[in-house]
Amino acid sequence: MSTYVYGITAASHPALPEDLVGVGDPALPVRVLKEGELAAIVSDAPEGLRPKRRDLLAHQNVLSEAGADGCILPMRFGSVAPDDGTVTGVLGERQEHYKERLRTLEGKVEYNVKATHDEEAVLHRVMSDNPEVRAMTEANRQAGGGSYEDRLRLGEMVVAAVKAREAEDAGEVQRALEPVADAISVGPESSGWLANVSFLVERDSAASFLDAVDELRKAHPHLDLRVNGPLPPYSFVDPGPGEPAGTTVGIDHAEE
Repeated sequence: MSTYVYGITAASHPALPEDLVGVGDPALPVRVLKEGELAAIVSDAPEGLRPKRRDLLAHQNVLSEAGADGCILPMRFGSVAPDDGTVTGVLGERQEHYKERLRTLEGKVEYNVKATHDEEAVLHRVMSDNPEVRAMTEANRQAGGGSYEDRLRLGEMVVAAVKAREAEDAGEVQRALEPVADAISVGPESSGWLANVSFLVERDSAASFLDAVDELRKAHPHLDLRVNGPLPPYSFVDPGPGEPAGTTVGIDHAEE
């Protein structure tokens, strides 16, 4: 049977709860595979695994339980190896790399910050900051709304100004929060967000990071900031040269 991998930790990591279960229906028992100074937290892999809410939460719960007592390198949901031997083989081959990552991430957590604009507030900001947009708006008003071409031109100007503001604010989110983090990882671009950034933060300094987020909110009320964390440091598990982020040699990912 294939092996589902939740994360990698030190072989000296405290024992997990005996009744800990993971993905699957019924939920499958979690176990530990050791190789040298490393260990992998695994279970059997259920057939036809898909990112259903139940299994996503189970994956997260295993990582939370394991991470409560020490550092763990989290694997993405759907990390599956052909068998236990493949997993221990990876641990043996990448021993030094994973030990270095565990040392680097010890005592650290991830916070993901996504930013969007409050539409009404950003339009007000664009109007107040852009004399050309204000002038065109006033000209159209005095002309009873303006011609179709004038309204179209004004709309294009507003869209361009908002896009410029999005780029500026995305940079501001990163600049404001980077000083209170140990590292950052910029997420993939999405039409839903103007910024999607993960921050690696000392667990003991989490309050200072959240205070910085609050200060950013106060300074930029046109921004809607959504914070998710503390999380296992998913975005900072560097797989090493030649391997795509979020994967381990010999471990594949189910369709997500």
